[in-house]
Amino acid sequence: METVTTIGLDLAKRFFQVHGVNKLGKVVLRKKLSREAVLSFFANVSPCVVGMEACGGSHHWAREISKLGHIVRQMSPQFVKPYVKANKNDANDAEAICEAVSRPNMRFVPTKSIERQDIQALHRIRDRLVGSRTAIVNQARGLLLELGIALPQGIGRLRALLPLIIEDLGNNLTLLERDYLSDLYSELVELDEKVNSYGAKLSIISKQSEDCQRLMKIPGIGPLSATAIVAAVGQGKDFKNGREFSAWLGLVPKQHSSGGKTKLQGISKRGNTYLRKLLIHGARAVMYYRRSREDEAGEWLRGVCARRGMNRAVVAQANKTARIVWAVLAKGEAYREAA
Repeated sequence: METVTTIGLDLAKRFFQVHGVNKLGKVVLRKKLSREAVLSFFANVSPCVVGMEACGGSHHWAREISKLGHIVRQMSPQFVKPYVKANKNDANDAEAICEAVSRPNMRFVPTKSIERQDIQALHRIRDRLVGSRTAIVNQARGLLLELGIALPQGIGRLRALLPLIIEDLGNNLTLLERDYLSDLYSELVELDEKVNSYGAKLSIISKQSEDCQRLMKIPGIGPLSATAIVAAVGQGKDFKNGREFSAWLGLVPKQHSSGGKTKLQGISKRGNTYLRKLLIHGARAVMYYRRSREDEAGEWLRGVCARRGMNRAVVAQANKTARIVWAVLAKGEAYREAA
């Protein structure tokens, strides 16, 4: 086999497609591999550049193939799609990946370590549990409303009032109604315990990480946000500046400009939705705390709020927080509040 310099690897559940070219761009390799044969194949290939789409399992394969001496580069699937020349199939996808990874201006996804993936897994499980808990609360409120009982807004009110409603014999609830409401309350208590358990695990991780400790000095950043940021971006050195990091989070205006006329829309909402949500929630807390203070930060927030409204001011604060986060991570310095 001729010397392969670039390989496009199309990942799958069972069978992987390989497309390789030499230094002149000539195709010298097309091969279909079973899952078990992937590592043995790359162990027998001279070190080269291996491209793959960032998807489920891609970080695992990137780590394993890198151990064999290859340079592994992951790309977002949306950047690979324009290079598919014909109909979509595994062979054409692998060829497109091989072409895309050789482009000089291509953007790559950094490979996560197993530790960062573990932290991210805790966040994803906790987020799913929170969603399930919200669904149970909404269902309980809806069922009670059907029975003529309207509860005040807030999950805390439902936690406190639902047991009292079930035990109240004067509200004319049937035995069956009390039974299914009791089941819903039991599910709610169980989910509360699980959510708190995962929150405690993330809190312990935040105390053991120096990066998390530095991040938690920033207003609006707590253990959840700090661990999620470290799991997603590590030390942030894959971004040139805070502006790039903020744009990756989707906190900057979406642009639709043409003919020399600049047109900015709402925020782009690209990138990591979960991180953006945490930063905006933290910015909302900062907003309520700072807008009444007689300092420069409070004056700036009041000005933005007066000109553009509360919600835009919150997003502007989240954007500022994201830039501070990048500076603290990338420069390895502690957060210093402005005088």
